[in-house]
Amino acid sequence: MQPTDSNTATASDAKSPATDSQTIIVPPSKKKSKPSSKTRRRLKDAEPIPFTIERLSHDGRGVAIYGNGFGVDDGHAEDKHGKTTFVSFALPGESALVKITNSRASFEEGDAISITANPNPERTVPPCPHFGVCGGCNLQHWQPDSQINFKQSVLAEMLIHQANVEPDNWLAPVIGDRLGYRTKARLGVRYVVKKETALVGFRERSSNFLAELNECHILDPRIGFEIENLKMLISTLESRDKIAQLELAMGEQMPELPDGNQPVALIVRNLEPLSDADIDKLKVFFAARNWQLYLQSKGVDSIQRIALTDADDLSEQFGRLYYQLPEYDLTFEFIPTDFTQVNLSVNRQMTKLACDLLDLKPGERVLDLFSGLGNFSLPLARLVGETGSVVGVEGSEAMTARAATNARRNGINNTEFYSQDLTQDCTNQPWANQGFDALLIDPPRSGAWDIMQYLPKFNAERIVYVSCNPATLARDTKALLEQGYRLTHAGVMDMFCHTGHVESIARFEKVAV
Repeated sequence: MQPTDSNTATASDAKSPATDSQTIIVPPSKKKSKPSSKTRRRLKDAEPIPFTIERLSHDGRGVAIYGNGFGVDDGHAEDKHGKTTFVSFALPGESALVKITNSRASFEEGDAISITANPNPERTVPPCPHFGVCGGCNLQHWQPDSQINFKQSVLAEMLIHQANVEPDNWLAPVIGDRLGYRTKARLGVRYVVKKETALVGFRERSSNFLAELNECHILDPRIGFEIENLKMLISTLESRDKIAQLELAMGEQMPELPDGNQPVALIVRNLEPLSDADIDKLKVFFAARNWQLYLQSKGVDSIQRIALTDADDLSEQFGRLYYQLPEYDLTFEFIPTDFTQVNLSVNRQMTKLACDLLDLKPGERVLDLFSGLGNFSLPLARLVGETGSVVGVEGSEAMTARAATNARRNGINNTEFYSQDLTQDCTNQPWANQGFDALLIDPPRSGAWDIMQYLPKFNAERIVYVSCNPATLARDTKALLEQGYRLTHAGVMDMFCHTGHVESIARFEKVAV
């Protein structure tokens, strides 16, 4: 549930990131945030309680304190005075009526069901009618410009707290599509007998139940506004209660390339084999939309493409999807199960920013760690030219092969790709001993702590670190500072607008001795 009072306001001007550790605090872990069944029963009929929202936690929830401005008659029991409450859908300075949803010894959690006074000027009307119930996003009540400015303040606070550093320069936030941007997702499916309809979408907030959605404003509209039609389709199938999940991946329309006129792919997770009649219904639905259809009965190896036309090539397990980086005249090929960035508009800007920050010159050698399908490697290769080179290293052999394929199809000959466990010191490998002028690293959420231990051996003058977790970026920043690097630039990117996820980028430069 979201607050009933949502005043619309215009986007605010960009602000300098706050570094005061008192402005934002770390929220509880997901494990602690899940209330027990006993707690849920106890709180189900409890009356809402008034609070004043004082600041925000790292995930964008309001933070309120029992006893601050309220007494026992307001529901603030004396033994709770001083206890922290994390409030969803609330912004600083607001007076909110809060329904408590979880209670622990050291904190409580709740939802703002109404804003009773002092609505924050950055509050706005959520664009999606399902916001507040669906767990797909949690910040639609807040203006997007304010969201990204806050995320930059989170990064700034973590850099101060963990590494005691501020960058020499703060980068302007990278902003792209803020609605209809998500091109990768897994949607749950469940047929509800009592309602005689299927549910398709994300789970409800803090729940294992699927939200009852008709549309999604965060998903690419090619799927986001087809949810109602997907529900109706699944409800007509004989195996409607045996469909568990839809995994979707989307690329760009490129009709001149194989499968390029089918830029949307859905993998239907079927718990039992589908009848011919059900498959025919799926084929008609998918063919009408030029989507690729796959069935998955067990593991990844069981994924099977279903031909919709005579032109569909079934010689390989997967068809092809594509996206472009026009700035570098690059077209990337991928399959539906590959990792790709979910926001293509931000990805275009992010790759250019990373390349600009590395300030490459023709003839230089670059190392790209966690190189994936070559998203950064190939633009870097364009910049260093034929006299330079790029080495991409990735843990997945399949993605390493995909990167090499993408290099060939784009006519790039100055790249080498290797599959390597990057948690282990790999500096004794032949490719690692050739010397590098610059290094780019784009690790998973866990960061690159293992790599930080041997990274100085590469002796790179410049490093760009792309991160999907500001906490691990800040931790690894401390290691780089101790190894003789200076943090010259840092900033955030609006890859996941309307959620608490923070994508960030940082540039390091070796300090001259």
